[in-house]
Amino acid sequence: MERWSGKVAVVTGASAGIGAVIAKELARRGLQVVGVARRVERIKLSAQNLLGAAGSLHALSADLTREEDILAVFSWVRQRLGGVDLLVNNAGIIDHQGLTDGRTERWAEALQLNVLAVAICSREALASMRERGVDGHIVNICSTSAHFSSKLPLLEMYSASKRALTAFKEGLRKELAAENSMIKVTNISPGLVRTEMILSLEERLGDVLLKENPQLTPKDIADTLVFVLGQPPHVQIDEIIIRPVGEKV
Repeated sequence: MERWSGKVAVVTGASAGIGAVIAKELARRGLQVVGVARRVERIKLSAQNLLGAAGSLHALSADLTREEDILAVFSWVRQRLGGVDLLVNNAGIIDHQGLTDGRTERWAEALQLNVLAVAICSREALASMRERGVDGHIVNICSTSAHFSSKLPLLEMYSASKRALTAFKEGLRKELAAENSMIKVTNISPGLVRTEMILSLEERLGDVLLKENPQLTPKDIADTLVFVLGQPPHVQIDEIIIRPVGEKV
C-alpha cells in the first residue's frame, strides 16, 4: 500500500456502509480521498474524525444519477487535487421490485446508479489517468448476486444490474489490455454485509434475512480492497468473491 500514499482516490457512496469505511481506511493509509454522496454532511463528520490521519477526506455532494453532477465531481478533483489515481465505484441501490409488476421508474433508477453511473465515473477517471500517464486502478463494489442466483425474492433487477458490472469489468479490462495499459480494474463481490441497505431490505422481508444468515462487516470489504491494492504493479485481481461463513442466501 505504500505506493498509494499521497495518491488521490474517489469513493462513491461514501456517506454510509461500505463506502464510508473504505473512505476512512484509505485516508488513514495516506491517500487524499474524495468522498461522494448526496448525504454529504455524513462525510464531513467522518472527515472531522480523521484529523491527524496520514491522509485526508474531502466531502463532495453529488447525485450520481445525474451525469452533470458526476462531471462536476471530476472537474473539482482535477482543479483541486490534480486528478484521480484510484476510483472506487461503491454507490448502489437495492430495490424490492418484481419483474412482472415492478415500477419502470424504480428499475431505471437502479440501472442508472448501479450501471450507468459506474460507466460514467470510470470513463472520467480513465481520462484523468491517461492524461497524466498514471497506472491507476478502478474498483467496483459488485455482489455475489452477479454470480449466483439468490434465494431472496424480488431482487432480479438488482441482480441484473450487478451482472452487468461483470460484463463491464471484463470489457474494460480487454480495452485496456489492447492499449498495453497498466491501469487495473477489479470487481469485489461481497455476500451479505451488515449495512443500512441490508437492514432496510430486512424490514420488507421480515427478520428471516439476518436471523438465518451471518453477515460480513463493511471493514471486511475495506480490508479486501486494501489486499487488492497491495498487489505488485504486474498483478491484477480481476474478481474477488467474499462471503460470511455459513451464508445461506
